[in-house]
Amino acid sequence: MRLKPLIALCALAFTGTSFADEGMWQPHQLPELESVLKAKGLEIDAKSISKLTEFPMNAVISLGGCTASFVSPKGLVVTNHHCAYGSIQYNSTPENNILENGFLAKKASDDLPAAPGSRVYVTETVTNVTDKVIKGTESLSAKARYDALEKNQKQLVADCEADDNYRCNVYSFHGGLEFYLIKSLEIKDVRLAYTPAMGVGKYGGDIDNWMWPRHTGDFAFYRAYVGKDGKPAEYSEDNVPFVPDSYLSVSAKGVQEGDFVMVTGYPGRTNRYRIAAEVDYVFNTSYPKARIHNTKYVSLIEENAEDGSKARIAYESTIAGYNNYIKNYGSMIESFNKGTMYERKKQFEQALTNWINNDRRLKRQYGSVLAELSALVEQSQQHNERDRMLGYVHRSQMISTARRLYRLAYEKQKPNSERESGYQERDLPRLEAGLKRMTRRFDEGVDKAILLHFLELYAALPKQERFAEVDQAFDLQNGFDKTKHKALLDSMYAKSSLNDEDTRLKLAEKPFAQIKKSDDPFIQYADAIFKVMKAQEDKDKALAGKLQAARPKLMAAIIAFNKAKNKPVYADANSTLRVTYGTVGGYSPQDGLVATPFTSLEGLLAKNTDVEPFNAPQNLQKQIKAKLYGDYTGGMNTVPVNFLSNVDTTGGNSGSPTLNGKAELVGLLFDGVYESIIGDWDYNPALNRSIHVDSRYMLWVMDKVDNAQNLLDEMKIVK
Repeated sequence: MRLKPLIALCALAFTGTSFADEGMWQPHQLPELESVLKAKGLEIDAKSISKLTEFPMNAVISLGGCTASFVSPKGLVVTNHHCAYGSIQYNSTPENNILENGFLAKKASDDLPAAPGSRVYVTETVTNVTDKVIKGTESLSAKARYDALEKNQKQLVADCEADDNYRCNVYSFHGGLEFYLIKSLEIKDVRLAYTPAMGVGKYGGDIDNWMWPRHTGDFAFYRAYVGKDGKPAEYSEDNVPFVPDSYLSVSAKGVQEGDFVMVTGYPGRTNRYRIAAEVDYVFNTSYPKARIHNTKYVSLIEENAEDGSKARIAYESTIAGYNNYIKNYGSMIESFNKGTMYERKKQFEQALTNWINNDRRLKRQYGSVLAELSALVEQSQQHNERDRMLGYVHRSQMISTARRLYRLAYEKQKPNSERESGYQERDLPRLEAGLKRMTRRFDEGVDKAILLHFLELYAALPKQERFAEVDQAFDLQNGFDKTKHKALLDSMYAKSSLNDEDTRLKLAEKPFAQIKKSDDPFIQYADAIFKVMKAQEDKDKALAGKLQAARPKLMAAIIAFNKAKNKPVYADANSTLRVTYGTVGGYSPQDGLVATPFTSLEGLLAKNTDVEPFNAPQNLQKQIKAKLYGDYTGGMNTVPVNFLSNVDTTGGNSGSPTLNGKAELVGLLFDGVYESIIGDWDYNPALNRSIHVDSRYMLWVMDKVDNAQNLLDEMKIVK
């Protein structure tokens, strides 16, 4: 199935049929949805949203994990506070804790360098390259197919990146049924311009995360810089602010209940087309166990790093990320157990099977694909506990850094085109940035405690489920002894110099022969397990090659089945630019309870306790009590803080601009309600609600609380 059939299918799906506002649509699909969008409140031409080089799409950018947008002609970028959290943490010290107190650069020269490796990506072209990716792979299977697909993609990327101002990637859609090459301008000098205090940007903390009502000012500003020639360049004092082709106006009017909104951004990953066997494993095994281990991971950090200490500041971003996943998995499991997704998955697969079997041609084409995929999925889960526990062991920063350095040296022996993805010349700046970031995100005591705990859990696995090379390297042949193994780790950390940035950077330049001779105990560990880990990697690739052949066949069958039933088809999210649309509105999370779509300054103040995480800055409280609303009420009797809509979003959409029908910025998407988290797997129109920070609150905080007049003056504000 190629581009034209998919577009035609979307048009068919929305002809004469009413559907919920479901779907994360590729921009090129939007002209086919114009009648739906116009009916809901879109005022600009739908074709403009499909053109990446035109307004408003060329103002929407990726941070590589979060979304952001340009809001001034001087490269000013707005995103979520939690998306800038790593850079805020990176620039914080116990003496100048901007994570706690906030930061404002009164002039551009005061901007702070973002965390190493921070980037702004401006998508410029999206090209269907399916034929080029699958060329020559039709008769291949297992690892040979995997390697051929990877080789073809690497060549496409290499050709695209002949101009080193661009970052290019090939993305798979519909399980490998289609492939698109995405070319993005890569801006390499990113700086922190403004962040409100923690009592605004993370108000409510992990308690309010994924919850409604919400009162979080989840916004912060970067600025993008380029060389004087206007081209991307690494950090330099001589660099100048980037001038975007367009930027978003920011609305001080905001939105009202029932208003049309659309969100453009880079959603991470959804799994709505996964089969029942995968759903069963993920919700009954993977998520419950990950939740337990991630909870312990956070507690180990907190037990070994005193609040406010240098060590704790180093891990604040890590704690926030893990806590987010812990709550996320909890909601997933709860919703799964309450709902009927698994049964509906099985019913869908039975209906699909019956539909296929009722047609001789379809049976020849798709008759065995579901059984084949189910068998491969079962095979992929055979050693899940071993892979899980060793994965946690290898999260130790000392081990992960050593393994990365060892693999880098190994791969550099090969021609660039033959290196493993992640270790090519194009990847070296990211590797270097990671080695630098460790300086501000590592503490020996914390890392050691985490490693000791998970080493014990790994050692508790049956011997046949462990790797002999790992056992030997950690002296686990006769089991785990906490005293003995604590002493072993104490010795390894004492002898290692990987906690020194200069040492790490120098090791990254060394040839493989010298790395193999290293006397660093963690490098020695990486050497000891390399062969067995490489062999396992090759086995995994062989299985992946089989899955890459089976999934597209199943997706082709599902698309044909949905087409026959006049149902909409959109690809699962995969970190590429998407557009979703809906309306502002509340919901009923449970019987007898109705949630209204807006929260207010007064609600924020009522929730305030002056104790973290409900500790709004004193100046903010003072402004609320004095009812100094300014021009930011938008017709309401207060300043709205957050609002709800039914747009279909997921992780990666964080920081996405929320636009009204005129493509004016009316908010930033930053979260979803607790009941909608399972939306990564299953869409429920009654419970799917996204949470946005209201543009009126952002402007009010900047104006009345933090006196960020210099930034407001360079923004175009619609009153």
